[in-house]
Amino acid sequence: MGALDEGHFNVELKGNGVKLGGCIELGFEEERETTVAIEDAVKVLLQGLGEDINREGLRKTPLRVAKALREGTRGYRQKVTDIVQGALFPESGLESGIGHAGGAGGLVVVRDLDLFSYCESCLLPFQVKCHIGYVPSGQRVVGLSKLSRVADVFSKRLQDPQRLADEVSSALQDGIKPTGVAVILQCSHIHFPNFESAFLDSNHRGWVKVIVCSGSGVFENDKADIWGDFLSLLRFRGINVEKIHPRDSDDKCWCPSQAISKMGAANSGMIAAVASILRSLGEDPLRNELLGTPTRFVKWLMNFKNCNLEMKLNGFGLCRLDAVRSNGNEDIHSELNLPFWSQCEHHLLPFQGFVHIGYISTEGVNPIGKTLLQSIVHFHGFKLQVQERLTRQIAETASSLLGGDVMVVVEANHTCMISRGIEKFGSNTATVAVLGRFSTDPVARAKFLESIPNSATAG
Repeated sequence: MGALDEGHFNVELKGNGVKLGGCIELGFEEERETTVAIEDAVKVLLQGLGEDINREGLRKTPLRVAKALREGTRGYRQKVTDIVQGALFPESGLESGIGHAGGAGGLVVVRDLDLFSYCESCLLPFQVKCHIGYVPSGQRVVGLSKLSRVADVFSKRLQDPQRLADEVSSALQDGIKPTGVAVILQCSHIHFPNFESAFLDSNHRGWVKVIVCSGSGVFENDKADIWGDFLSLLRFRGINVEKIHPRDSDDKCWCPSQAISKMGAANSGMIAAVASILRSLGEDPLRNELLGTPTRFVKWLMNFKNCNLEMKLNGFGLCRLDAVRSNGNEDIHSELNLPFWSQCEHHLLPFQGFVHIGYISTEGVNPIGKTLLQSIVHFHGFKLQVQERLTRQIAETASSLLGGDVMVVVEANHTCMISRGIEKFGSNTATVAVLGRFSTDPVARAKFLESIPNSATAG
């Protein structure tokens, strides 16, 4: 089972390959050595991007990345048996009559468990909405919080959605000995375009989504009646699980990074650094599922290589400056929902969202084209960034083209908000830059802000 190979766990369940007892135990010194090894590898990656590892903003990035990776893969160092044992409680079934209830056959469902995991194909975090059902037996039930904790242990490893579902199902089946266990995962993986395709594909999808399921015991047959009960208890709460990915599908890998592996050569030193990180986390870079992971991660990371992007902006229509400053009637123009993708320089984790640009333009002068503004957004987005700086840079560049009266709002979803122990799913960050008359005119600011649609960050 890859991430659960010998050395991570020492008690193997019969027939399914999941190992529950035992884990990697690290002393303080060994844990510190592991963190330092990851830090050193991250420094190699930053230098490969052309960055100065001693500049302000990056100085502590290697340590922050090491901590995030250690936290995000803590499942390798946890024991599932410690969670389940001691959490089983006696609960009788029906005292009379025909039927199922309580600790002898009544279906129990826990819905909407928010998890995240690191994709084993590209090392980017993906979001998981987990739903677990089980049928108690032996007149005993498990503490409901333990279902979430077991799922969390397996999610905090390098994972594939189907294997994650299988491992959670198998672990609960063995740990609590129910009549059956069902697991459904709704997984969302961020889909970054590369630098070139971002300009060519204006309809690029920001997320790839897949739904997978796994069952044991009475749920092992996916046509069993009990599945109908489980799915109904999800549907009436508005959970759409109609498009479950079939196990026998020819499309075995959902990760969008698979297309990246076909693109050119990658820096061998950076690839070796990523392989070193995998080993430090307790993984085997030679495991079949991980063989191409270092190369895919490096090729994706190189989208954010430091270069003089300002030079590429030379020649854009600076003649607009005088026209906007004429004495004609003026109005507020806007370009909304310009998509962007970027990389947080503090944690080397992606963030993406939308940019809204407002500017004051003279009547009779054609507003500047959306394509040019989108290019400005991409130029500043595709490098190591922080959202506040990105907002300022877009505003300053747009101001040089638009006459100085510019307002920019950036709305973004940050992967670091779900993958550093914070786990604030669905949170969104907005930053604002105001230049020229927007900085002194609250009416103009309000008019522009009211034009931003509520659904700007949907999807």
